[in-house]
Amino acid sequence: MKKQLLTILFGATLVLGACGGEDTTEPEQAPDESGGESTAIDAEQVVQQNCISCHGENLEGAGNFPSLNDVGSRLSQDEIRTVIENGQGAMPAGIIEGDEADAVAEYLANMK
Repeated sequence: MKKQLLTILFGATLVLGACGGEDTTEPEQAPDESGGESTAIDAEQVVQQNCISCHGENLEGAGNFPSLNDVGSRLSQDEIRTVIENGQGAMPAGIIEGDEADAVAEYLANMK
């Protein structure tokens, strides 16, 4: 009985440890034009968190979802921002908002 209990506890510890925890590191700070500090947005990370589930791990497109790995050759930064903001086709509006949407639009516009 004790052996079973220890095995279960050990297994539970491994599973919970593998789940990890919330990332508590502070985002990078960069000085803004006013001399204060602003939070730097990692557009690539935002894309990884929000886009790969539909557009594929390498943004190569999947099913009815278009490729984003060369979207900058088809759409301007403003057009990409508009799609992010308003949605298009099967993509719903507002998945990414605000400064993150601006950063992602710039990042994707440079993918040609």
